[in-house]
Amino acid sequence: MVDDYDKIQAAVEQVRKRVGGFKPEVALILGSGLGDLADDVASAQRIAYEEIPSLPRSTVVGHRGELVLGQLEDTPVAVMRGRVHYYEGYSLQEVTFGVRLLGALGAHTLIVTNASGGVRSDLVPGDLMLLTDHINLMGANPLRGPNDERLGPRFPPMSRAYDLELRELSHKVASSQGFRIKDGVYLGLAGPSFETPAEIHFFGMVGADAIGMSTVPEVIVARHQGMRVLGISCVTNVLHQGPSEDTHEDVLATAAEAGPRFINLVRGVVKAMPGVPAR
Repeated sequence: MVDDYDKIQAAVEQVRKRVGGFKPEVALILGSGLGDLADDVASAQRIAYEEIPSLPRSTVVGHRGELVLGQLEDTPVAVMRGRVHYYEGYSLQEVTFGVRLLGALGAHTLIVTNASGGVRSDLVPGDLMLLTDHINLMGANPLRGPNDERLGPRFPPMSRAYDLELRELSHKVASSQGFRIKDGVYLGLAGPSFETPAEIHFFGMVGADAIGMSTVPEVIVARHQGMRVLGISCVTNVLHQGPSEDTHEDVLATAAEAGPRFINLVRGVVKAMPGVPAR
């Protein structure tokens, strides 16, 4: 990871050339179909991923691939509009390089979002679900290999990966806006194929409420470097009703329909968010 540290510093330097001393407090990663929130960032400066050294390019429809820095609800933010995935052929270290960059730029809190398939029977398309925990079935861990203590500890605890205070705040914000959000456990898979009926049955048996192909490695790295994490999943299709023929285009369409509620929720949380936590 020593080489990773040098790469992170080089990426920070490149971003600083564009934005000067701007220091984000909150970082956001916007998943499939949820990128429109980036349009709400005021005084925005936009940097394409390919302009930042070592930051991989997104190759998936629905992930534009740009870093947006500015103000959201008068809070300095850095927004990754789109992410890269393990199934695109990148290593998990490459997949999580953007999280390393966000932390190195100064963000103390990460709001990570995704589109997911609902396994639990009460989840319906369009539901927003706060992540209470996750199950890593990607078959790998982004911290595998030599550890660089400048980035974080060798064995970071993950028992409270998703911040309880931020989840409680999110519920209050949603209630004040007139809708309800759910809680659940997210299971991360390598992808890119959608799941078989037998796999879906198994995932439910082991405690998954929703499943997807991202987020887990990003959260591991965020916690490794001391960031507070709020995870929000948009349930775009349900898997508990039997075999599904949903496509990626269907996922994007459902996420777009849920977009206004998602944007209002995130804006409300950012506005009400407490100050810098102890790392």
